[in-house]
Amino acid sequence: MQKIIVLTGAGISAESGLKTFRDSDGLWEGYNIEDVATPEAWQRNPVLVQEFYNMRRKSVMEAEPNTAHYALAKLEEKYEVTIITQNIDDLHERAGSSRVVHLHGIITRSQSSLNPTLTYPIDGWEIKMDDVCELGSPLRAHVVWFGESVPMIETAAALCTTADIFILIGTSLAVYPAAGLIDYVPDGVPKYIIDPHIPYVRGGESVTKIEEKATTGVVKLVDDLLSK
Repeated sequence: MQKIIVLTGAGISAESGLKTFRDSDGLWEGYNIEDVATPEAWQRNPVLVQEFYNMRRKSVMEAEPNTAHYALAKLEEKYEVTIITQNIDDLHERAGSSRVVHLHGIITRSQSSLNPTLTYPIDGWEIKMDDVCELGSPLRAHVVWFGESVPMIETAAALCTTADIFILIGTSLAVYPAAGLIDYVPDGVPKYIIDPHIPYVRGGESVTKIEEKATTGVVKLVDDLLSK
């Protein structure tokens, strides 16, 4: 069975109504990234950061997977599919994808603010300021902030080296280290890029560009791959 590695970004979730992480104005839901998505922000104003992610979590729980998410899950009928996502939502899992690697964490879990390897399911959509981990440290969203290491990046890079087919969806390849993952895909492996604004990637004839939104471009590509 051929291995398909998929790298998804904010574009696929945007069509489910979730705001992209960094829009053209440099804000996320009206907030400066530096005020809500850094360790320093947590030190300065943990209440603001907690409230911000509680509201993002509520939005994620209210959102529904779209046709692109469901199409990727359908690929598992014929291929061994692993999705590496930069997104912190759980829409891939809810659509039925069985192998999902979250580079930047997943907002539906909490983590210790002392030890990031201690993570927990969340009952509902809210983490309260007096919720603590087993070490007695306050819980925060299980999300990788700017300035923090990306613990799953080595796993993701290793997966990319195994790809027989590589698909890039809804990302501008502007955020590192995730943007460098495509460089681990072996030369000559077919690469498909789906986005209304295709970023530059090397690869020449092995790269197929589908300049469409995820909900249309992914469905077309999946239908094509399943028919082969």
